[in-house]
Amino acid sequence: MTDPDVSAREETPPGDRPPPSAGSRGLTDRALPPGTKPVLVLSKIREILDVFSADRPELTLNGIRKATGLPATTCQRLVANLVAEGFLDRTADHYRIGLSVLYWAAPASVGLDLVQTLAPVIADLRERTGETSCLYRREENFRICVGMAETHHAIRREMHVGKVMPLHAGSASRVLLAWDEPTADAVLNAPLPRYTDLTVTDPDLLRIALEQTRRQGYAITADERDAGAASVSAPVFDHEGRLVAAIGICGPTQRMTPQQCQSWGPTVLSAAKRATAVLGG
Repeated sequence: MTDPDVSAREETPPGDRPPPSAGSRGLTDRALPPGTKPVLVLSKIREILDVFSADRPELTLNGIRKATGLPATTCQRLVANLVAEGFLDRTADHYRIGLSVLYWAAPASVGLDLVQTLAPVIADLRERTGETSCLYRREENFRICVGMAETHHAIRREMHVGKVMPLHAGSASRVLLAWDEPTADAVLNAPLPRYTDLTVTDPDLLRIALEQTRRQGYAITADERDAGAASVSAPVFDHEGRLVAAIGICGPTQRMTPQQCQSWGPTVLSAAKRATAVLGG
């Protein structure tokens, strides 16, 4: 890709430049080796790519220009080059991250420790909700808490890394079954033990609950495994679109009321999308 900006010259004087976008993280924000000069065109390319997200997957050229603050001619030229090189895909007048980027990103997630990689997302979810944030994985017909950031509240739901729980009770269990049909069939064809008065032990009712989870993208449960406890969970996928974990929050029902859980559903779903994006999904 050729572009006159590779020479690290700006088209506009510093005083005339628009401010960078809030989500921009150019190369100049990162430490460079001594004696290394930033290539400004790469910083601008990153500004363009950074404006796309799971919540904003498509943008028009004007939308990209407004989000980045780049001069119109610079933005148009860079976007055209990014499309030509496969970094962006174009449909009519809308642009999105190119499918080629997924191919390039896939090796980045190979060999990464899942919990360590997603630790910042888990911690951020705790800060956003104030409740204990957890990451769960399926092991045979159980789910295990593999990562967590505990609430700062004095009253909390008991949870610890390594805790083993059933696959048919709780929001994380619903998530792990909703996107794993073979495991769901195996669990639903076996006896479903009761833990509380509200544990779903009817396989037909649980299938309906799993369908609802898939439709809305996350699950909310209360008093299913422990009386007085509620949770909200959503799925995390890897770069190949495979379900790898469930991320969610849990806490006492006195704070996590049905209304509060509903309001936190999109927050948990957003965290799951960020976790998926970190894994290249």
